[in-house]
Amino acid sequence: MELRHLRYFIAVAEELNFSRAATRLHMAQPPLSKQIQDLEEELGVQMFVDRRRRPLELTSAGQTFLEEARLAIAQAEQAVKLAQRVHQGKLGRLTVGFTSSIANSVLPDILRLQRTHMREVQLVWRELATYLQIQALRSNLLDIGFFHLPPEIVDYSDLSFTTILVEPLILVLPETHPLAVLSEIPLKALAEEEFVLPIRQLVPSLADKMYYLCSQAGFIPKVTQEAMLMTTILGLVAGGVGVALLPANAQNLQRKGVIYRNIQGKTETVELVAVWRRHNSSNILHRFLELIKK
Repeated sequence: MELRHLRYFIAVAEELNFSRAATRLHMAQPPLSKQIQDLEEELGVQMFVDRRRRPLELTSAGQTFLEEARLAIAQAEQAVKLAQRVHQGKLGRLTVGFTSSIANSVLPDILRLQRTHMREVQLVWRELATYLQIQALRSNLLDIGFFHLPPEIVDYSDLSFTTILVEPLILVLPETHPLAVLSEIPLKALAEEEFVLPIRQLVPSLADKMYYLCSQAGFIPKVTQEAMLMTTILGLVAGGVGVALLPANAQNLQRKGVIYRNIQGKTETVELVAVWRRHNSSNILHRFLELIKK
């Protein structure tokens, strides 16, 4: 029994007339009568009281079968529509990795766009360090990840990326720091300061940029404390543990006890990228990528 047999039966059961049902189905009457007869024989059930009587009359079994056949057709049509929407990238689910930098910068814009243009796509967010995101992407545990661009990304031929934000590094100082009166601070003025920096093993690209920037200013930073989260770093700075270098998006975090200052002169920039598996053919993913490129 196929779906077409259900459609044939429904037409006859609703019209209670083979001729009108055949016209509705755009087919000849004899083949339709034969299909209904074959259906009854296959099921071992008589659907009509007397097929010679006009109008036709459904048996109790026929009436029950009609109700279930309508449900089956409706479910099949719904399955087709859902499959088409998934294929078009309009329905489904994406697992997304992120770090605090995207949460502090472009995440709200991405979420607004997603709710407007991809409302039926569920985004499952996972906050993970850069190296964990790369592992998860390559193991098919993430569909897309957002993090600062690590130099080694070019070594992974199975990954693709696009830059979504380029921003400078800035200084974070306790609000009582003597240099807080300046709007821009030369980095070399902090050569004797103690620094609070991100954990190098978790965000190597970001940490390496900070060390390089300090080396260009003529010193190696004295790291008194490392932390994973920006909020933790800001708390440590506010408590007087040290000063910090962070991406400019940290300014979106209003933390009592700290001030943000630009670095005087040329400074380093960091790239926030979206990364995905090169051969991921998901239409949902590629529609999402087009969205975030806006």
